[in-house]
Amino acid sequence: MGDGMDRVLDIGIIGTGARGIGCFGTLIGRRTDARVAALADTNPVRLAVAAGRLSLEVARYTDAGEMLTRERLDAVIVTTPDRFHATDVIAALRAGVSHVLVDKPLATTAQDCLRVAQAARETGGHVAIGFNLRHLPLARKIKEIIQDGLIGDLMLIQNQEFYDGGRTYMARWNRRREWSGGLWIHKGSHDFDIFNWWNSRGTPMRVGAFAGVNALRPDEIPFAVTPDTPVGPYCGVCAYADICPDRVTDTGGGLFDDAAAQADGYRKDLCVFLSDKDTHDNGIALVEYDNNVRASHSECFICNFDDRRYTIVGDRGLLMASVASPDRIELRPRWGQDQIIAVPPAGEGMHGGADPLLLEDFLSSIRGGTPPASTLRDGARAVAVGEAAEISWREHRLVNVGELADLSDPALDV
Repeated sequence: MGDGMDRVLDIGIIGTGARGIGCFGTLIGRRTDARVAALADTNPVRLAVAAGRLSLEVARYTDAGEMLTRERLDAVIVTTPDRFHATDVIAALRAGVSHVLVDKPLATTAQDCLRVAQAARETGGHVAIGFNLRHLPLARKIKEIIQDGLIGDLMLIQNQEFYDGGRTYMARWNRRREWSGGLWIHKGSHDFDIFNWWNSRGTPMRVGAFAGVNALRPDEIPFAVTPDTPVGPYCGVCAYADICPDRVTDTGGGLFDDAAAQADGYRKDLCVFLSDKDTHDNGIALVEYDNNVRASHSECFICNFDDRRYTIVGDRGLLMASVASPDRIELRPRWGQDQIIAVPPAGEGMHGGADPLLLEDFLSSIRGGTPPASTLRDGARAVAVGEAAEISWREHRLVNVGELADLSDPALDV
């Protein structure tokens, strides 16, 4: 980036929630080559708490546009709710910010992904996507094994994801498709991107999905309710909070406490059983690629543990791996002896040490002028698959990805 090679990079963060502050803001605060120069959030209480969490005397804005106009920033990180991603990224690019990192997903529709790509092309800006799974040593080792041909030509990819914390989606903004695109986009885009990355020779063509709410609904409340004492509406005032096993208690270290809620009305502890959700608590999605590869991804938010369990099958063998056991991959050749492949240890940090590596990749792309690990095309492909899955389970039909966007659009090559 020319004159920025040896100086501290000034980073702005739009959206001061858990990802903006608990992840990226905290990680930047530990570095000497970059600093958080400005924060933007529509909630002034959250802004003040965020600055305090980072121990910073930092410029604070309740209008991201004002921040982009007034500050001279080397880069911007966007961690607002998903429905604002495209708008915020485009605003940063048009304000002259050369490098933007947007936490996944890139947008909530494939068409909005193309809008971002067009803005990047017109402004000459660069956009990286926060697909932290790509930086997990286990996932990188699996890609290496596939590329080296140890299981032959790829045939099947299967993932079973169990996420204990996923039930809290029903308490937050993620619960509404209009705000998150649906959980096949908000959550599933991670996994669809990994499938696309491992199957780099293929293009996703058709998607079928099934999903629903089996447990987090009013008739499945797991405790006795007294007729004259209603449940909810949110955990902080619920009469049954002490006995509810699914009570939501995380306030983000004050980022989402009562004072913040009084400023804009947003709470992240709505009753997971009674909230106005239209997303799923479990589902299965199937993806068909143009190179005769098929992938399946299941999401289950009704469990007491977190894991992703992978099985990747080729015509000469298969491998099995688990994020809960990140140091090993089991390789089972079609002919020959099974073996255990060791995986280099991950460093410290959230998401198995992947988040610090994601930030390092982004900052390195700024200093070195090299493409980040995840591009606009990657972001658009993952969103398109997720959007197709949302349409499929809601309309009970197979969806051709081409219905949603032209993933061969040259704008995605920025």
